[in-house]
Amino acid sequence: MATDTALKPNPAMFRDEPHLEPTDELLAELAEASARLETAPPEEILRYAVARFFPKLTMATAFGPEGCVILSMLSKINKDVYVFNLETGYQFRETLELRDRLAAKYGLTVAYHSHEQSVEEFERANGGPLYKTNPDQCCFHRKVKVLRESVVGMHAWLTGIRRNQSPDRAEAPIVGWDSKFNLVKINPLANWTKADVWKRITDEDVPYNPLHDQGYPSIGCWPCTRSVMFGEDERAGRWSGTAKTECGLHALGDNK
Repeated sequence: MATDTALKPNPAMFRDEPHLEPTDELLAELAEASARLETAPPEEILRYAVARFFPKLTMATAFGPEGCVILSMLSKINKDVYVFNLETGYQFRETLELRDRLAAKYGLTVAYHSHEQSVEEFERANGGPLYKTNPDQCCFHRKVKVLRESVVGMHAWLTGIRRNQSPDRAEAPIVGWDSKFNLVKINPLANWTKADVWKRITDEDVPYNPLHDQGYPSIGCWPCTRSVMFGEDERAGRWSGTAKTECGLHALGDNK
């Protein structure tokens, strides 16, 4: 697992410690916190997350608008929260460059976590680009499995999902148990809209991916992302032409 600093809390530090178990008491606590924070501003939700779970609190970001906004907030609350990006090997150059721009402005380090095989090794082992023949399995191996390995030892993770992004995200609580990754999932922007996010970006000059100005409202890996046309859903450019709408990190149900 690649990291950029040994000074910040790292999931590897906690791998041998007891895991957090979804006991009735914990689930009741999370439900109470979620209800209490339902109408709270994201900063209050982040302060709760840090107070309750740091240093075993982490964040995975793909450097979307929501993630960038959360990083801007987190920089004022606790810069030592361990943040990482799932570097699939297929990300846009503009996405990777955004990491440096965020670091320069906020003093935050975002580590890269990658599959053990390079893109070349992975494609050779699968008879070519798996994203063309089985995008679900490509996402599973290069994102879902890597995230599962990355959060071992942690108790909670922050995400940038919004409820109105997709049906899979519509029922997301502010705070809840994530049975897919066996830790608490906290969604500070769950009840925000796209307009809320971009207002914050504009008001505070938060760095963002320049591809958003070129018709890419939602950005994933370059082979599976296209620009969208006027009137299309903001995630219509992801896995266009297929029934796939999620990479698996936030999809309903279990991945195999």
